[in-house]
Amino acid sequence: MIRQLSGCCIFFLLFCYYMQLSNYHSHCNFCDGRSFPEDFVKFALQYGFRAYGFSSHSPLPFETCWNMSKEDMDEYLAEIGRLKDKYASQIEIYVGLEIDYLDNTYNASIPYFRALPLDYRIGSIHFLPVAYPLAEKNMMCIDGSFSDFAVALERYYGGDIRKLVNHYYDNSCQMVESGGIDIVGHLDKIYMNGACCKGFSLEADWYQRAFSEYLDLIAEKGLIVEVNTKNLIKRNELYPHVYYLDQLLARHIPIMVNSDSHYPDLVNDGRGQAFELLREKGFRTTYELVEGTWKELPL
Repeated sequence: MIRQLSGCCIFFLLFCYYMQLSNYHSHCNFCDGRSFPEDFVKFALQYGFRAYGFSSHSPLPFETCWNMSKEDMDEYLAEIGRLKDKYASQIEIYVGLEIDYLDNTYNASIPYFRALPLDYRIGSIHFLPVAYPLAEKNMMCIDGSFSDFAVALERYYGGDIRKLVNHYYDNSCQMVESGGIDIVGHLDKIYMNGACCKGFSLEADWYQRAFSEYLDLIAEKGLIVEVNTKNLIKRNELYPHVYYLDQLLARHIPIMVNSDSHYPDLVNDGRGQAFELLREKGFRTTYELVEGTWKELPL
């Protein structure tokens, strides 16, 4: 009897872990990813993944080296559709986009993005408009090198990191209010470069107030927040910051774990470490697409 119970427990634990092997934030050669979509699928299969989703950087009203072009959208959708069919018996494959919020005229809620036959949409902020028209030269990029970040901070915000952070969270709240997204991507990535600037502090009242208001709005709208592991191994950074995981838990905000992979061999990067951190904090479930429906699964 004891042997039978032990076997059942082992099966249950293995089943739960297997069900957690999924990733919905991924970039391939249609944007700034470093390989073809099928290469990512092959690595996902090698790791025993149950599901894999592609979320190329969405087209913007201007061209960048990161984002896909509108002209490539049909090919992107067709290629992921081909992979869905080819690997249907081995893995669930989903097609999404990581859609930039720029302002109330260009975001996930506009008709162009709503009309696309996507399985899900991630909302993220990489750029903050500092002038018009919407063009790359009129953007503050928060996700590039620190040297570029520092130059832009001085040019557009007079070196005031607090002003930039408030702009970031104001736009983040507007993104959530605008709608059209299922998942909030790397919601506090502003700290990646911001933490290197004079006057920045995750523990400052002004920062905590802005971040808490953002979390309150996310909770109100019932969105999923990704725990993004892209920089967990190489920089010991998690988005959201480990310091704030307790606040997500207290608000009962649903979470998922994504690697934000740009290289096929990194599709599972940081996942185990993130799971351990989440369990230590008291999280017991994550969200995944199962046969096309969002499900809450044991962590």
